[in-house]
Amino acid sequence: MQVEAVRSALGSNGIEHEIIVVDDGSCDRTAEEALRAHARVLRHSENRGYGSALKAGILAAKHDTIVISDADGTYPSDQIPHLIAELHTADMVVGARTGADVPHSWPRKPAKWVLGWLATRIAGHPIPDLNSGLRAFRRDCVKQYFPILSNRFSFTTTLTLALLADDYRVVYHPIDYYRRVGNSKIVPGTSWIS
Repeated sequence: MQVEAVRSALGSNGIEHEIIVVDDGSCDRTAEEALRAHARVLRHSENRGYGSALKAGILAAKHDTIVISDADGTYPSDQIPHLIAELHTADMVVGARTGADVPHSWPRKPAKWVLGWLATRIAGHPIPDLNSGLRAFRRDCVKQYFPILSNRFSFTTTLTLALLADDYRVVYHPIDYYRRVGNSKIVPGTSWIS
């Protein structure tokens, strides 16, 4: 399970942490597996959406430095310490899926390119990965945007544009991106907060 991989990456680098898993109304054994791996589990009785799960985890976290990651095994946990280190000179560090091992979804590629191009024009900054689910930031920096951040999928996209529009320093750390573990869901069920 991803909890052990995240704990190993943080622990081996001497980073004090907690791992929060938000079970957003999932029908599988997410909560039970996370508890077995000694994560702190927040449960929504019904699916409230990706952004809602992230907001709940961010508010519940005891540390000011927050790292979010999807729970589907697509993001490399060993890169989390690098994101945290880069946060010393940035307001948000995004794990940009521009590494050597990134599978391409050809049906989505044109739409993603158009959205990325448009976002870059709006922000006035290059955005190598607009909606990566792996990123590090400080809680107070992001909390101020909660009223405009969606409870659904566009949470990370809106957050990126809001920070850039307000002249916060957003940096991109290249990462690989792996094939999903399990089936894709139209509405994601869980998110990690650490």
